[in-house]
Amino acid sequence: MGSGQVTSSVPTGLSEFQGKHVTVAGLGVSGVPAARVLHARGAIVTVVNDGDDARAREQAAELEALGVTVRLGDGATLPEGTELIVTAPGWKPDKPLFLAAAEAGVPVWGDVELAWRLRGPDAAPWLAVTGTNGKTTTVQMLASILRAAGLRTAAVGNIGVSLLDAVLGEEPYDVLAVELSSYQLHWAPSLRAHSAAVLNLAPDHLDWHGSMEAYAADKGRIYEGNQVACVYNTADPRTEDLVRGADVEEGCRAIGFTLGAPGPSQLGVVDGILVDRAFVENRYKSAQELAEVSDVDPPAPHNIANALAAAALARAFGVPAAAVRDGLRAFRPDAHRIAHVADIDGVAYVDDSKATNTHAAEASLAAYEPIVWIAGGLAKGATFDELVARSAKRLRGAVLIGADRALIREALTRHAPEVPVVDLERTDTGAMLQAVTEAKRLARPGDTVLLAPACASMDMFTNYNERGDAFAEAVRELGA
Repeated sequence: MGSGQVTSSVPTGLSEFQGKHVTVAGLGVSGVPAARVLHARGAIVTVVNDGDDARAREQAAELEALGVTVRLGDGATLPEGTELIVTAPGWKPDKPLFLAAAEAGVPVWGDVELAWRLRGPDAAPWLAVTGTNGKTTTVQMLASILRAAGLRTAAVGNIGVSLLDAVLGEEPYDVLAVELSSYQLHWAPSLRAHSAAVLNLAPDHLDWHGSMEAYAADKGRIYEGNQVACVYNTADPRTEDLVRGADVEEGCRAIGFTLGAPGPSQLGVVDGILVDRAFVENRYKSAQELAEVSDVDPPAPHNIANALAAAALARAFGVPAAAVRDGLRAFRPDAHRIAHVADIDGVAYVDDSKATNTHAAEASLAAYEPIVWIAGGLAKGATFDELVARSAKRLRGAVLIGADRALIREALTRHAPEVPVVDLERTDTGAMLQAVTEAKRLARPGDTVLLAPACASMDMFTNYNERGDAFAEAVRELGA
């Protein structure tokens, strides 16, 4: 979430927060705006924060100047008199603070819940997106489509733009494209979207949620109270199960998306064309052409699925077919998402550093053949047998980096013993150049050298962006 200044003025009249003792859990990109907004509405705000570093002290000083109490280095104790907790989304539900709140009967909201409750009477509807992978791209595609339809919109939420800024800004939006993580959904009990999509489900963040079942249940919260459409992935039955279990408004429809030919109430692909058999006059006998596969950048299978999900949400909001086409044509993906870096000696080099888990890496590997795969990093408890078994036939070779590379090497030994593997122990700044050099040695003309690590980056890099930048720089150095 963005930490920009909230631009709305202090509301006139009494606020539901006037005189209420509210504890904000966590500083950072969500806590600071939440504390400011609550203080402006008359709440007696105390911020608690586990850390006590230079950045936290700087943020604390800004809030204390407003009259907000800040406790650094103590995020475990429930301040006396607390009537409500507003938490940063990443704080785990089993923290002592929340256990104490449950015992005292104190409700806990996330910043998304706060934003939802602070919307005005004429607030813009939310078109919401969650899933293990593809959320940001889908939300950005959706926003591009909505803009192409002439609507005032923004891509907000987990994408980095503060929902508080969006709902409290002076200029109203027509509709918001909202990315929501499982963390945010866990702490948003009253959220009710116009329409929502769950793109896919794969094991992720299980250390936070405790189990796959709890993770899926939090993702499924996005469908609760939907008004028009619950969009699901026909290739992932778990997403349809979440739709079946949701309590929605009367008349809300289940809308599937598929990479194959769509049935009634679905969007899909026919002869290179994205088509709609859901939001047409007679969905049993007719279909509406929306765009060509070539309008999607890049046209990898999982990205076409993202485009179909975005189109479904836009169509649920009444957007015309031409705007879907124009919005997809105008969209450009963020860096490090299956980004083509260069062609050298007939070999393509592709950066998908954002593929930080096995589900994302599998989708990336499915887009190319043959591949020299650069993988590894922090596994976060993941296993790699299924990924390697499904992708083995596409691999020309593999170059492994990072702390948990042995887990991938062992999976390759079991499921792809004929694939040559280079195992790099070094973790210094020159490691990526060596990885790319080794990949070039293994590759042949027509191959793709693909950075799709299937792991987090923090063992060697600050984040996946820095890892992708290092890959692109190494490719450019190789080409020079």
